[in-house]
Amino acid sequence: MGVRQLREFNLALHGKLCWRMLVDRGGFWYRVLVARYGEEVRRLEVGGRSVSSWWREMVKIRDGVAGAVGGWFGERMSKVIGDDKSTFFWYDNWLGDIPLCRRFGRLFDLATDKLITVADMCVLGWEVGGGAWRWRRVLWTWEEEMLEECRKVLDGVIVQANILDRWQWDPDIHEGYTV
Repeated sequence: MGVRQLREFNLALHGKLCWRMLVDRGGFWYRVLVARYGEEVRRLEVGGRSVSSWWREMVKIRDGVAGAVGGWFGERMSKVIGDDKSTFFWYDNWLGDIPLCRRFGRLFDLATDKLITVADMCVLGWEVGGGAWRWRRVLWTWEEEMLEECRKVLDGVIVQANILDRWQWDPDIHEGYTV
């Protein structure tokens, strides 16, 4: 075939499949993977002990594995918001370098609705006294300070009603993911 760097070629093909799993959720291949491994928060599950070596490699590329090399794909993806109807507030990487569930982990742990979209949070109001913030208990002082930091991060967010949310390959924002 003339492929000299087999490892790099294999990583590129795995990356292309990871990209398709994000942008082509209605496709046949994605539906097959959902049937085999399951789906949670619009994300394919890692699977149990009986997963194939191919799927273990895909998950390693997508998420990384504790202490091992991997996760390069997920680290280079971000969500570009439009109407925010398909972007999860806590889970998707839409504001900054990491998802809000990791950046504000304590607030995420205390939130009652972890699957709320950005659009729903915006409608409910994330300003001081807004109805978007629902907690399992009353926040402590240091948690209130963290919430204020989160609100400051949200200050510049603008919902664009006529534009759909989309995934972006950060190294090349114009062409998307290429192999």
